[in-house]
Amino acid sequence: MADVTRARTGELLRKLFEILKAEPEGLPAAEALERLAGSVTLSEYEAGVYDSGSRRLEQIVRFATVDCVKAGWLIKHKGTWAVTDQGIKAYNELTQPEAFYKEAVRLYHVWKKRQVATPNVTAEASEALPDEPEKAPSITFELAEERAWAEIESFVTAMDPYEVQDMVADLLKAMGYYPTWTSPPGKDGGLDIIAHPDPLGTRPPRIKVQVKRQQQRISREGLSAFLALVNEEDAGVFFCTGGFTKDAEDFARSQERRKIRLLDLERFVELWIEHYSKLENQARERLPLTPIYFLTPKD
Repeated sequence: MADVTRARTGELLRKLFEILKAEPEGLPAAEALERLAGSVTLSEYEAGVYDSGSRRLEQIVRFATVDCVKAGWLIKHKGTWAVTDQGIKAYNELTQPEAFYKEAVRLYHVWKKRQVATPNVTAEASEALPDEPEKAPSITFELAEERAWAEIESFVTAMDPYEVQDMVADLLKAMGYYPTWTSPPGKDGGLDIIAHPDPLGTRPPRIKVQVKRQQQRISREGLSAFLALVNEEDAGVFFCTGGFTKDAEDFARSQERRKIRLLDLERFVELWIEHYSKLENQARERLPLTPIYFLTPKD
């Protein structure tokens, strides 16, 4: 990427950080990159596209963000990018774009030096090292994880709400619980599934489940309405594909007498994978997953 200077890369990174700073929960990488493209004037080189149809801008930024991740400024998780407190501090202190990116590069090489025995690397020398080939596996891994997770999210959020409800019941059964009731279509009074730890339903706790297939996060108020249905001898499980606000999560953790477990889509999929071998064939067809293993890059 010889057509892009370090100063220009720094400008793009700082604009990216500006966008992400306004989103404490982070943004899907594709959305963050799209917002970035719409916030800057792209050069002919940056606006160029590859055979895949993606802009060259995306590659420039993705390679540069590897430095930011190793610097501790940026977190990438299942396709979502979020700026850390360290990243905000660096953004505020290193206001010159080139200095901002140079520091990220320097910290990348500090990290790299810890991984393998290499000679001392000065800030000046690190600027000249050809890092792109070393970072390529990391970008490939990142894109594979992003695309896989995006497909899972899209698949589940497009499912019929009652099929999602049945899928949650399937998971409970695979985990060793006994769903005895699932809500039929229509008003459910706030409960979608009732399950027990034994086949006859004679042992506590009774497990009360609410299932929401929606993109919006559940607020504290939404969680309070569910908690009103969960007695001290019950256990409550709230699954929402869109997740929960921080206030809702804090409220759930503060419960001392009532047992409550919040499940977002990520945690649900983790449990689905963990208990996949115990799922019935019909259940697997609801959310069919195939593991593909390859070497995880160090970068």
